[in-house]
Amino acid sequence: MARLVRVCLDAAVGVLALALVGGIVVLVAPGILVRFEQPALQAWCTVLAAVVIQGVPFLLLGTVVSAAVTTLVPDRVLARVLPANPVLAVPVAGAAGALLPGCECASVPVAGSLIRRGVAPAAALTFLLGAPAVNPVVLVATSIAFPGRPEMVLARLLASFATSVAMGWLWIRLGRTKWLRLADRPRPAADRGRLDAFAGALQHDFLHAGGFLVLGAAAAATFNIAVPPSVLESFAGSPWLSVLLLGVLAVVLSICSEADAFVAASLSGFSATARLAFMVVGPMVDLKLIALQAGTFGRAFALRFSTATFASAVAASALVGGWLL
Repeated sequence: MARLVRVCLDAAVGVLALALVGGIVVLVAPGILVRFEQPALQAWCTVLAAVVIQGVPFLLLGTVVSAAVTTLVPDRVLARVLPANPVLAVPVAGAAGALLPGCECASVPVAGSLIRRGVAPAAALTFLLGAPAVNPVVLVATSIAFPGRPEMVLARLLASFATSVAMGWLWIRLGRTKWLRLADRPRPAADRGRLDAFAGALQHDFLHAGGFLVLGAAAAATFNIAVPPSVLESFAGSPWLSVLLLGVLAVVLSICSEADAFVAASLSGFSATARLAFMVVGPMVDLKLIALQAGTFGRAFALRFSTATFASAVAASALVGGWLL
């Protein structure tokens, strides 16, 4: 009981610290930015803060689930959930993504924990891609952003699921275990209880992944400020270039999967297929996600995996969009 109370207190202190830091930023940052008198710098800081604040709650959710999977879930439970055959485990893992209503920030640490616990990398990586894209919260948000257009919700579900499963099967065919460089996690002492191990794993994962979230947010903010809107509008008239452009835009804007449908709906100058690509690519490949993957699995993996995922997501969007939209 004492250990449970201590873990709860540690979690409460962490949440209060995050709230305090956020409050200070909200209250103090505007006054500091005014002194610089640089609108571009102010906009950069605003975008940076928005991406970080948007991602931190889901990153915290992901690290809580990750720590729970690592320290509290027995190996036999994981073995029963997924088929032993990796080829069959991939679509099951893609569908299981619907059980975690969070964004991409939450899926990376969970996938890392699954691999550490012996789950086939193909299944864990399929879950990583599917969880932020096919969960009910995202699909409901899409239906609200596109009222009266159920085909857009169906197209997003099919294209996202197809991409995650295709990447899982591609890993079985071409992936190499040596590409995965899982970050070392402190091993719990033999005399520590499960709750102590859970608290230690949560602290390690959150602090480790949080730094990479900030780096990815900074890169996204830089793109937002450096590229003028007129550049994007010049590509809207080309069906193929617009799909590719909005795919790239989804990568650099790094919008949470629960909110990207509303941004896509606002891009009315682009085709429905191009806006579908924006919603399919974003939850699977964006700058903060690439940074999180690099921190969790290694830079070599992140480069290979994100490039292949982007190509698969754009292709799936074009095919499904051409069929349904």
